[in-house]
Amino acid sequence: MRSLALCLLALATTLSAQQPPYDVFPAADPPYYRVRYEASTTPGELIFPVNYTVWVPPGVKSLRGVIVHQHGCGEGSCKSGLTGAYDLHWQALAKKHDCALLAPSYEQPDKAECQMWCDPRNGSDAVFQKALADLGAKSGHPELAKVPWALWGHSGGGHWTGGMTILHPERVAAACPRSGVPLLEVNPARPTIKSYTLPDAISTVPIMCNLGTKEGVTVKEGRFAGAWDANVKFFTAVRAKGGLIGISVDPFTSHECGNQRYFTILWLDACLSARLPEKSGDPLKPMPTKNAWLAALQGTEATPAAKFSGDKSQSLWLPNEAIAKAWTTYVKDTAIPDTTPPPAPTDLQVKDNTLTWKAEADLESGLAHFIIERDGKQIATLPEQPKNPFGRPVFQGLQYSDTPANPLVEMRFTDATAETGKKHQYRVISVNTVGLKSE
Repeated sequence: MRSLALCLLALATTLSAQQPPYDVFPAADPPYYRVRYEASTTPGELIFPVNYTVWVPPGVKSLRGVIVHQHGCGEGSCKSGLTGAYDLHWQALAKKHDCALLAPSYEQPDKAECQMWCDPRNGSDAVFQKALADLGAKSGHPELAKVPWALWGHSGGGHWTGGMTILHPERVAAACPRSGVPLLEVNPARPTIKSYTLPDAISTVPIMCNLGTKEGVTVKEGRFAGAWDANVKFFTAVRAKGGLIGISVDPFTSHECGNQRYFTILWLDACLSARLPEKSGDPLKPMPTKNAWLAALQGTEATPAAKFSGDKSQSLWLPNEAIAKAWTTYVKDTAIPDTTPPPAPTDLQVKDNTLTWKAEADLESGLAHFIIERDGKQIATLPEQPKNPFGRPVFQGLQYSDTPANPLVEMRFTDATAETGKKHQYRVISVNTVGLKSE
């Protein structure tokens, strides 16, 4: 009997443990924290296991918000969520605003129905809010359960981001759905997708829809060709409510995320600067509208709202001149300019010719690579050839749903050509994605 009990216990442990490809992920030591929930068999609750990882800026006294980086549908995209909270570029945005950075990973089996998590009414809303409370307790920041949300999501994550904004407009500081939006009318061809009714309060939330030009804008055929029409329908309905909504089209991509982060992070920065309360627990501030700029739906130029001569009911809404200029560049060639160097690396340690250090990303342009100097001369770059198949090369690499490559790349370099017995002076320099070096 004891042997049988042990076998049953081992079987139960195997069934409840994370299965490939969801069983390989970075450790969650402070300032990272993680919770995981098993699938529910109760009707209406989440039918997939889910893993939530959050990063809390070291030294923050009280969180003012949480930025959610939500992956898309399918096993490959879902597993990419396991590294989302470790993204140095998104952490720079979170740190600036005293926000946590949270990334879910829904353990959707291959070819399973994505709507069972990307529609928050199917249980992911409730589990997400439970995770905020549990992670708040775990991290010593119970306010995490109550603070506002800034939501970004790719593909099915865009459906989730839009759905959560419709369900909880009073909690959402800003929302950016990439390559996916919730449907507002029933689609007979997709009967598993439930439609939404827009609340009047949707008009208070700044929203930036984002997609690639090959998703129905300039390429009218293929798997993702319907994304543009879906975005236009969602945009038109929100704008009809007086919504503060825009669309940014990547001129090079299809469904992959490309260089969207260099515009999106600036846009979120502007929204968080305007809307987050000074004191944790206070309500969101109204989004200012007096300095707004407008652009035609498929245009590439923006003008101050007072000077816009087109149909304002079909105009893209941009919060201010700086964001309007960044949008204008993004939709033309994505090459948003930057004159700010990245922060210099800190805590450089050398042991047995191996260098380790810490570094933060540049808010505007992220982190491309490091230059290693020995005795005043450059001896290497790390990585030697930074790669990113979806956009600008970045130090951490990027997966399809815009998260760092797994396993995470380390800030570590071994000097194999150092002279034995000689004490060298080393320096590490950060380089952002427009080529600016730290001072």
